[in-house]
Amino acid sequence: MTRILSSFAEVSANYSLALVDLWGCVHNGLEIYPAAERALQAFRQGGGVVILVTNSPSPKAGVQAQLNAMGLAPDAYDGIATSGDATQAAMLMGAAGRRLWHLGPEKDKAFFTNLPDWAASQPPIERVSFDEAEGIICTGLFDDETETPEDYRGRFLSAKARGLKLLCANPDIVVDLGETRLYCAGALAELYSQMGGESFYFGKPHPPIYDLARRIAAQTGLKISEDRTIAIGDGIRTDVQGGIAEGVDTLFITGGLAAADCGPDVENPDPQRLQDFIAREDRHPTFAIGRLR
Repeated sequence: MTRILSSFAEVSANYSLALVDLWGCVHNGLEIYPAAERALQAFRQGGGVVILVTNSPSPKAGVQAQLNAMGLAPDAYDGIATSGDATQAAMLMGAAGRRLWHLGPEKDKAFFTNLPDWAASQPPIERVSFDEAEGIICTGLFDDETETPEDYRGRFLSAKARGLKLLCANPDIVVDLGETRLYCAGALAELYSQMGGESFYFGKPHPPIYDLARRIAAQTGLKISEDRTIAIGDGIRTDVQGGIAEGVDTLFITGGLAAADCGPDVENPDPQRLQDFIAREDRHPTFAIGRLR
């Protein structure tokens, strides 16, 4: 049975590596959660390594800039692994061809311009119109404030008929921006798959982003051990499912995406409602806490 914690410090000494989600766990898209920041600082001060593992479609530099703008203390983490970086690597290797249609907002254009050094040794990637494309890179909806995945059904019918592969740079279905819930790239990839198209994922809960996170953690000199690793986040189908699949313990943050399912107090989940939610999802985290603290 999932154990409810009052603070991460109750169990943190059992771990040397924490793979920590960002949105809904460390911040809400607008501001940092101070208690989460302090918890990560304390874990690192005790000798732990923190890798922020995010399904953001942005490469690391973009996420770093966002965190700096929100004021996250640099001593709260050791490195960042993004779904954008993992997807970008697959793109550069030609996983969907080299003439690609970008499905996503223009703010994500750095995905195609902020490339790793080794990209210079690969054939170039060209952004083209939908009609000219060999494949699709999906970083999100063009306008997530007004659109839904259904707005793309017609375009997806054409893409499926042409056999276009879709690389999803953010497997999240939805995210909460403050109090507003928005669709993410994962909702589009899910629809495309349901329609018979081929969607490929590189962020949580899929292995590529965890491989990347471990490589980053190893650069700190840490000897990686599954029984000394914990995955932390508010996505039961991403953070928790991914951690379980990787064979590590998990800490479910119930006050994020699942807040409405786990009781009226976002800081402290209702035990029965939490267990009912876990049973419905059939994903069983090791620990749970309202907010990371």
